Amino acid sequence: MDTAELKRRAGERAVDFVTSGMVLGLGHGSTAIFALRRIARLLDEGELQDVLGIPTSFQVERDARELGIPLTTLNEHPEIDLTIDGADEVDDELNLIKGGGGALVREKIVAQASRREIIVVDETKLSPTLGIQWPVPIAVTPFGWRTQESFLKSLGARVTLRRAEDGSQFRTDDGNLILDADFGTVSRVEQLAGHLEERAGIVEHGLFIRLASDVIVGTPDGTRHIENPLYET
Repeated sequence: MDTAELKRRAGERAVDFVTSGMVLGLGHGSTAIFALRRIARLLDEGELQDVLGIPTSFQVERDARELGIPLTTLNEHPEIDLTIDGADEVDDELNLIKGGGGALVREKIVAQASRREIIVVDETKLSPTLGIQWPVPIAVTPFGWRTQESFLKSLGARVTLRRAEDGSQFRTDDGNLILDADFGTVSRVEQLAGHLEERAGIVEHGLFIRLASDVIVGTPDGTRHIENPLYET
């Protein structure tokens, strides 16, 4: 089955958890966009009312405005009822690798401010352990970024500076660079996250640990809803 169809199923299913009056985190990516479109349809049809969205990237902000979804900011609404976002890889404990689209800093800020974080993926994104399919995106300051490259290599990673389509250095919405760090299979996720968080110049990493309350998986047979028993509300 077409992967886009699996993504559509997952994205649209997550909107079943949205109710009128909610403040929503609007995730970035090719699966989350299907949730965005369904939210817009339900608002247009009157089935949802008084919903406000907080986008996690400039692209999502543009998409939401074009779809007619009312927007707000995290400063105006520092507590988010529910966020729907995608992921690049999901392990058996519902830890995530995110940042393939470059929005990991804002995505993590929004996730940490959310009462509930619903992750939408197609079934190809599931792995027993993180790092099997994706490197870990690392957002770093442009100043001294090669020192971060050397640091990541000292931790055993193969490191690639992310490039834009025109060959220039990829810049996030906040002006940071992205180093894609391939550690191979990440067996000690929390330990690696701790090393990364201690390093000046690393703005944020793409390991999202204990942030997903739910994962909606698009499959050829429909969708699968996985609840995280360890999620702390």
